[in-house]
Amino acid sequence: MARKLQLTEIWVYPIKSMGGIRVAATKVMQKGLQYDRRWMLVDDENNFITQRRYPQMALFRLSLQPQGFLITHRTDSIVLPFNHHLLPQPIECKIWDDAVSVYQADEAWSTWFSQHLGISCRLVQFPEKNARPVDAQYRVGNDHVSLADGYPYLIIGQSSLDDLNQRLTERLPMDRFRPNFVFTGGNPYEEDKWSNFSIGQNRFVAVKPCSRCVLTTIDQNTGIAGKEPLATLASYRKNENKIYFGQNVIAVDHHEIFEGDEIIVA
Repeated sequence: MARKLQLTEIWVYPIKSMGGIRVAATKVMQKGLQYDRRWMLVDDENNFITQRRYPQMALFRLSLQPQGFLITHRTDSIVLPFNHHLLPQPIECKIWDDAVSVYQADEAWSTWFSQHLGISCRLVQFPEKNARPVDAQYRVGNDHVSLADGYPYLIIGQSSLDDLNQRLTERLPMDRFRPNFVFTGGNPYEEDKWSNFSIGQNRFVAVKPCSRCVLTTIDQNTGIAGKEPLATLASYRKNENKIYFGQNVIAVDHHEIFEGDEIIVA
């Protein structure tokens, strides 16, 4: 008898490549979960900044407060309100091959991040109405994405991580892979084969396995990179020179979603 598939964790990452926030419930939106990757840091050339180049970004922790996000770096912290002031002139920033129109936050936040990151950078916000279409090859409809690498949602089965950890000398937490959804009850890597499925009231389409990069090797508690899990994943999860773990997903419906929701695969 098939085991019940259940959504057990929901994660949002408000500022691209910084710490995630686990939430019990949130809103499914076209570009991704509410607040997920709607902000990012850019350099002086308006290029996006991530842990791939600056692994110390892992040291920024975020938590959800009634009026906004509390952002902590070691012993210092700052609050970013949900509705903070933005400079009036939009700027065009580069994220991978996409050019996106964003707005810069007040200088105080950019200065704070620059000081703690040790480089000149600016905090920008990506408005909900601004366009960033999903790769045409994988669109289901008129699909758009936030400032995530390429797709609005990422789902990973706990069984997949458990299987990987059985192959590793030291077990790794799920935060290495930055999923939005974690589920239990399935077989290892069964999300690879999903197409249409639902979580609670929301229908989703799995469109593309997620190829993994060096960011997965960065300890999110220390900001220090190692060799795992890529070295081990390459031994059994490599295809056409890419290493895969997790499934990229697009939402069909946009309702609230809850930890504990049942997952039904069509």
